[in-house]
Amino acid sequence: MTEPHPPQVLPQMTDVWQQTLHWQPTATQQQLFQSLYQLILTGNAKLNLTRITDPIAFWEKHLWDSLRPIAPLLTDDAGTPNNARMIDIGTGAGFPGLPVAIALTHSSVTLLDATGKKIAFLQTLLAQMAIDNATTAIGRAETIGQQPRDRAKYDFALLRAVATATVCLEYALPFLKVGGLAILYRGHWTPAEAEALAGTAEALGACIESTVTFTTPISHATRHCLYVRKCD
Repeated sequence: MTEPHPPQVLPQMTDVWQQTLHWQPTATQQQLFQSLYQLILTGNAKLNLTRITDPIAFWEKHLWDSLRPIAPLLTDDAGTPNNARMIDIGTGAGFPGLPVAIALTHSSVTLLDATGKKIAFLQTLLAQMAIDNATTAIGRAETIGQQPRDRAKYDFALLRAVATATVCLEYALPFLKVGGLAILYRGHWTPAEAEALAGTAEALGACIESTVTFTTPISHATRHCLYVRKCD
């Protein structure tokens, strides 16, 4: 009889968390990250959720990558309200929204996707992990963002390379309150894309607060994060 494979274990990376984000997960959060990893691996067999299954790559590309753009919100002096409402638009397998919900326990995160099977998986996952500050929503962003329940109700909108940056901003702004912040996760970024985004932001009553460039700690890949404030 073949012995079952032992579960793969995520690296702790305590020093890297601290050095790069000035934050590190508690023991409970670390266990939740491990549970998330195991459940994603199990669900992957049926739903093809991610190609990233190696524990170190998963830690970097799904956990660290999800949290690096919100690093200012992780520290006690960031001024983030305890009841901040966030929406992860086009969440897919739950990134960046699930790591954000685990890290920001006093915020609420809505995981939005148009694919029913992925939302069903995420609903089961949230129940299995007993994560009570995250919920799911199914539908297209351009439709859900116009509904009274969701329009202008969020403090933060997270979008991880769902579409072009200009389209991502068009998706995000209807969800945000005035003063709310869209956080656009990007890999490659060009001056032409920056110019296009600036034009879209101005036309839609938003302003680009900053563009942050950083590298991942293991593979040293370049990332960009765009912070766009809804002005009116």
